Amino acid sequence: MIAASNINAIDVLCAFLAVFILGKLLRRGRAQRGPLPPGPKGYPVVGNVLDMPSRKEWETFRKWGNICSVTVLGQTMVILNSAQVAREMLETKGLIYSDRPVLQMAGNLVGWRNSLGLMQYGNRFRLYRRLLHDLMGSKASVHKFSDVEQIETHRFVRRVLANPADLAQHIRHTAGAIITRITYGYEVKENDDVFVELANKSMAQFSVATTPGGFVVDVFPQRQLVSLPTLRTK
Repeated sequence: MIAASNINAIDVLCAFLAVFILGKLLRRGRAQRGPLPPGPKGYPVVGNVLDMPSRKEWETFRKWGNICSVTVLGQTMVILNSAQVAREMLETKGLIYSDRPVLQMAGNLVGWRNSLGLMQYGNRFRLYRRLLHDLMGSKASVHKFSDVEQIETHRFVRRVLANPADLAQHIRHTAGAIITRITYGYEVKENDDVFVELANKSMAQFSVATTPGGFVVDVFPQRQLVSLPTLRTK
């Protein structure tokens, strides 16, 4: 019994020592990178895990200011809540801030890494951006889509007047209709269009996969190399 008590005490002491050392290393890393924008005060090691919202993130982020930073298990994120700040950083200073973070779950495991939203800065990204700019990078180039936008906007207004309670669904439907019409030349059905539903489902899954702090593998990339036993139900 005495030996077991001594072992337990040693284990607890080692655990506290490991947490202390890890916290020191994380603070040293932040100091070397320079000061970060202000944000909610976190806890040692876990950072702002308990502060991160699970839904309607924009409402919580808005309370933290136009530009803020949070740290989740050692991963630092800078959040922009102002169109002006985002324009200054991502357009005026685009050469500095053009890259994207590597999200192991959404990018590598789910497979969104080659989409423009998660693509790393490089030759492919520059090619995609140039093609998009040629298509809709100026007011003159966007003007050719005015007829499509006007038609779908009129349909949107009619749907809202007929059923105002489903406003969110009408907005998603209209956005999907405009995007698919411009991108693929496909005119969506008025109700229950399979491609609009597929796009909405994909975006919902993308939102879950990119939730900050939602997956351990985004903090510890080595975790994706660990195979878990398959659970079987009888």
